Amino acid sequence: MSEQDFRPVSAFDSPRFAGVATFMRLPHVPLEKSDGVDIGLIGVPWDGGTTNRPGPRHGPRQIRDMSAMIRTYHHMLKIAPFEIINAADLGDTPVNPIDLLDGIKRIETYYHKVVAQGITPMTAGGDHTISLPILRAVGAKEPVAMIHFDAHSDLNDAYFGGNKITHGTPFRRAIEEGVLNPEKTIQIGLRGSVVDFEDRKFGEQHGVRMMDIEEAAALGPDKVMEEARALVGDDPVYVSFDIDCLDPAFAPGTGTPEIGGFTTREAQFMLRGLRGLNIIGADVVEVSPPFDPSGYTALAGANMMFELICVMAEKIAARKS
Repeated sequence: MSEQDFRPVSAFDSPRFAGVATFMRLPHVPLEKSDGVDIGLIGVPWDGGTTNRPGPRHGPRQIRDMSAMIRTYHHMLKIAPFEIINAADLGDTPVNPIDLLDGIKRIETYYHKVVAQGITPMTAGGDHTISLPILRAVGAKEPVAMIHFDAHSDLNDAYFGGNKITHGTPFRRAIEEGVLNPEKTIQIGLRGSVVDFEDRKFGEQHGVRMMDIEEAAALGPDKVMEEARALVGDDPVYVSFDIDCLDPAFAPGTGTPEIGGFTTREAQFMLRGLRGLNIIGADVVEVSPPFDPSGYTALAGANMMFELICVMAEKIAARKS
């Protein structure tokens, strides 16, 4: 056990509005000093792949701020994650806001270091492009399974004259590059008007399970997650949560909002259904503070991160015992 105290600052010792903002008031530990860290909370303040409303580059900072509202004990799962594993805020990855390809490379290089140190990354984005460099790191040895919550498939081929890397293309690239296993991938909550069905055809041809919001609503959270669990089994699985899977009534601060989405409660129930899975990394992306000055979209994002951390921590603790 490291001598570092990895517990969050207690609200009984310091009020939640005080001190330097870190994810859930955890200690800030730079990657080069992260010995003993099991789960690393990481910000990727980058939205170089955004094609519509910009702003997710500011997501990690506001999520950190709003995460101070989260206490340390999960009332339903009966898990206190920071008591059973070591978690820390590793800070932000290097980024390049004016060069997309260099920005992606910087993010990928950072995550290779995270994986090499045996740290499970829990990421706050940033637009959804950032999932590609993370998958390149966590899926470097073998393609990983994925449970993906989103209004959009992000399986498009190219945007605006052949640009292959955007927030609408990360999972197509990840499948093509062999870091994501399409036959062990499920996308939950797809909806909204589309330009064409090219992304759907690609997903279907490669065996991706694509679940529209209408089907998810008819099944309900429990049965949705039963199917997701059956699909990924015991394989290493990456979880990607785009905040626009939520209805804009609950998360207006995002780049491509689509009406008719999940409630925050439904999303929480589904994330709790990940319990026991072999999660090797996760992200919460597309929180765009400029479109929600109230901060409630970031608050939703922070709570989704907490749900993920709880199920990840329980599995890691069981593995270590």
